[in-house]
Amino acid sequence: MSKIKLFVGLGNPGENYQKTRHNAGFWWIDFIAANHKLTLKNSSKFIGSFAKYTEDSDHYFLKPSTFMNESGRSISMLSKFYKIEPEEILVIHDELDIEVGNSKLKLGGGHGGHNGLKSIISSLQSNNFWRLRIGIGHPGDKDLVSDYVLNKPTKDEMSSIETSIYNSYKVFSLLTAGEFEKAMLNLHSN
Repeated sequence: MSKIKLFVGLGNPGENYQKTRHNAGFWWIDFIAANHKLTLKNSSKFIGSFAKYTEDSDHYFLKPSTFMNESGRSISMLSKFYKIEPEEILVIHDELDIEVGNSKLKLGGGHGGHNGLKSIISSLQSNNFWRLRIGIGHPGDKDLVSDYVLNKPTKDEMSSIETSIYNSYKVFSLLTAGEFEKAMLNLHSN
């Protein structure tokens, strides 16, 4: 049975993007790091901020320092170095098609137009990795999507996203134990 060994938060680097909806994956990693007292260190080897956490086994946390559309390079480098299979990777990212405040867990699937997922699928040559999709809602018109994801959520939206991150954190130990069905049941019933 596979277990999650690598947790990857997607986002864009730099101050300009730090508080934008597209960085929901970074926010999740930051939340975990704070709660487990982990220090993410810049790694040129893995092209990102990286931390290792050991409980029963080793777990790795990564925030690629590339822009979203090149994040697969960073993940591929780290997963090859530590011999982590795609099904042992959880990618945390913003999701337009999920209501703000909700999050969903799934294995595999397409990229749905998400440039970060496109890059990861291409770099890993597999779509068989887990995704934790943090709902940011949809602006209602596909022509508004780019501006929407690259702007800050409202105060109420941010509060809902933070609640969603906290709720998804509650299944962290299930993910590291490989109890995916139980994790999905717990997460999707919130």
